[in-house]
Amino acid sequence: MDSKRLLPMIGHVRGKRSAVTCQLKCDNQCLGEVCNTTSNDYFRDIASSAVSRRAVLGGTAGAVALFGASQLDAAAAPVAEKALPAGRGRGTRGSRLVFDAINPVHFETDEFTVPEGYAWKPIIRWGDPLFADSPAFDPKKQTAAAARKQFGYNNDYTEIIEIPGSEGRRAVMFVNHEYTNENIMFPTDMPIEQKREIGMINHGLTVVELERKNRNAPYNYVKGGKLNRRIVIDTPYRVTGPAAGSELLKTKADPSGTKVLGTLGNCSGGLTPWGTLLSGEENYHSYFVGKKDLPQNKRYGITDKESVRGWEHTDPRFDTRNEGFENEANRFGWIVEVDPFDPKAAPRKHTALGRFKHEGANVIVGEDGHVVAYSGDDEKFDYLYKFVSKRKYRANDRRHNMTLLEEGDLYVAKFTGNSPASEIDGKATLPSDEYFDGTGRWLPLTKNGKSMVEGMSLEEVLVYTRLAADKLGATKMDRCEDVEPSLKTGRVYVACTNNSDRGKEGKAGPDEANPRTQNRDGHVIEIDELGSQSSTRFAWSLLLVCGDPATDENTYFAGYPREHVSPISCPDNLAFDSVGNLWISTDGAPDGIGYNDGLFKVTLKGSDRGRVQQFLSVPRDAETCGPIIRDQDKTVFVSVQHPGEDGTWEKQVSQFPDYNNTLPRPTVVQVYQKGRGRK
Repeated sequence: MDSKRLLPMIGHVRGKRSAVTCQLKCDNQCLGEVCNTTSNDYFRDIASSAVSRRAVLGGTAGAVALFGASQLDAAAAPVAEKALPAGRGRGTRGSRLVFDAINPVHFETDEFTVPEGYAWKPIIRWGDPLFADSPAFDPKKQTAAAARKQFGYNNDYTEIIEIPGSEGRRAVMFVNHEYTNENIMFPTDMPIEQKREIGMINHGLTVVELERKNRNAPYNYVKGGKLNRRIVIDTPYRVTGPAAGSELLKTKADPSGTKVLGTLGNCSGGLTPWGTLLSGEENYHSYFVGKKDLPQNKRYGITDKESVRGWEHTDPRFDTRNEGFENEANRFGWIVEVDPFDPKAAPRKHTALGRFKHEGANVIVGEDGHVVAYSGDDEKFDYLYKFVSKRKYRANDRRHNMTLLEEGDLYVAKFTGNSPASEIDGKATLPSDEYFDGTGRWLPLTKNGKSMVEGMSLEEVLVYTRLAADKLGATKMDRCEDVEPSLKTGRVYVACTNNSDRGKEGKAGPDEANPRTQNRDGHVIEIDELGSQSSTRFAWSLLLVCGDPATDENTYFAGYPREHVSPISCPDNLAFDSVGNLWISTDGAPDGIGYNDGLFKVTLKGSDRGRVQQFLSVPRDAETCGPIIRDQDKTVFVSVQHPGEDGTWEKQVSQFPDYNNTLPRPTVVQVYQKGRGRK
């Protein structure tokens, strides 16, 4: 890989966020032409039916009575804490995870920083052997055969499920691997073809067993665990839903259009109520070469230039100009579902949830029994989606529940602000009513097994979902990344990471849901479905307008005093603790505020609503991913992705996590309170 190809991003990232990350993760998509060039409006003026935030988000209107939403089917995992209707949380009982916020850490610091009284320990690192016959990791002698039996690279979404009957001592962990950085992974003199083959295998998914002495002890991974599994680039996936078998998915290698090899660009994900894991295929476009004049290729960012990793030179399916492989790129960009308790079960790609650059998908069971899955399309000016299952959830019927994502209705969001357009000044100055808020509608893309988009068939809507959403005039967002419904309240939280192009010449300007031009720091939206989780109407407000309040007076923290919060930039992944506090991991903070990325707690209730406290900071060049908050055990898990991204094989710039003068290794980390007999 030629490092000179990375130079265009230098300057665009202010020299803080690694230009290498931009190249390898998404092929510099924020530097190139914006994929969404439609002229959708933004409905800034107040609608006659608008309901204000004070009436909805601040009160009990739109409350949902959830049942079973936080339960894992008995066959998969123990029952979690039961969800409650909105506005009726379990009093003011606080989390057991008490800490003093750390100070932000300068972006060139190669340290993993935790609060006083806490310690950290790696659970598993890139290259760690998974099976009884796996070779030990040797960074100077890597092979594709060895990589098939080792933990993959750039761990992102992470979930841990306790194994029933183990009394908290055993668990299974699911991790996806987003992309690779061959510049720091391999010796310079390794042949390029060998680098490609090993890089291919280091993508994909991992399932691995964990064990610990007791609930107070950190986990260790189990080499040779019965549930251990590597799912790689040639693992068969089964295609489900209305587009399975479509002419748009058929290739020379798969004339049925129902079996796809591998998964690419996996970012965030979600745990289903029946104990399976979801993973979103995000920046898959950078792996393909295609005809640049096709509207669908342009809309999804596929070009005719050589791909970042050159896989088309190794496998012809990655060049969609090759006869018989014209549809190969259509087979990526889906939500993937994996059963971690069945190592022999084929993963599935669900076409009913639409095809775009999924950050992930997160599921909740509504009061009417239908499963609702939320998903963001992570690119500038793209959209927010939700899926409502056709069939209803059945408690303790795992076989039935595992079909719920195969049929249902798909929607895209349209936001309406309730402030005059003149008050949205692009600087994130609060409107006169002191809130960024309004209402919105879920516009149906599919309904009852039929297309709701004029001129497009059902299969076309699902395969070319971006084009379908354009036709409906959905609201262009500032990179919707993780979208998480709270099992305590039913409210939905959307992390909008950033959008440095908003308001630039020829591109969409600010609106009340995205109120800042050249938005480098991002914001978080809070949504309350009106009537039920399956509703087609919602109320919304901005919970956070992110940034460093010491240098930006137009940051906003739900009304909490700006001088008493931690600076936060580029919200990415979201999670909740046992009492309903929101936790945010960041990706890109060095570019926004000049500090390393980290993990932050945000209080959602009471007088401290909007208070942001930084819990940890990851090493230089790294991104904080896959947060898991187990505050009952005073424990937090995060995946540390792409540490030392800006280095080379000869000159590594990070030593995380071992700090032994070798090379950085993406790692899943456990943070725990010191003492309490931990060993």
